[in-house]
Amino acid sequence: AAAAPAAAAPAAGGGMMSGLMGSMASGMAAGVGMSVANRAVDAVMGPRQTEVVHRHEGGGAPAPAAGKCQLQQDQLNQCMTSSSDASQCQFYLDALKACQQTA
Repeated sequence: AAAAPAAAAPAAGGGMMSGLMGSMASGMAAGVGMSVANRAVDAVMGPRQTEVVHRHEGGGAPAPAAGKCQLQQDQLNQCMTSSSDASQCQFYLDALKACQQTA
């Protein structure tokens, strides 16, 4: 009777690099999966918004009153959003700076 051929031994590891590459591939797949999941949640629930609240605890000069130069600020913002040439808004910038200096 013929003896069964010996089973071929699996190739021994690939060293440290094969483990590292496997970990990198696994991490990339997890990252892509999380990104896809976040996009799916945003599609269903709407985009998320974050709000940052700054607290000024400590010395420093108090900020000028918000309403004092609000008109000039609004005019400058409107000009900047409607005009492609920022130099056309120089008048509004000068008016805002003058208002802030008198405040």
